[in-house]
Amino acid sequence: MATRKAREIKEGLTKKGFIPVEGDHTFLFFSVEGRKSSIRTKISYGIKEYGDNLLSLVARQLKISTKQLDDLLDCPLSYDDYLAILKTEKIIMI
Repeated sequence: MATRKAREIKEGLTKKGFIPVEGDHTFLFFSVEGRKSSIRTKISYGIKEYGDNLLSLVARQLKISTKQLDDLLDCPLSYDDYLAILKTEKIIMI
């Protein structure tokens, strides 16, 4: 996996239904039916690029593989597809 800019991760996740909450870091909460879910990750202001280790951590926090994270950020994996993964894995029940 290649490195990704923190800004690219934030923008990509925001487009896929994540709600940014600014504080000492940017927290991104996955939105389901207009409400924040327990699925979240953190983007640090001090880190400009995320390498393999941090991207792997983001993927784990989002309950998906690093390949699925790439797809989520690059758009082959839509909001509905991601939600379906979380439902299938019984991470989100709606």
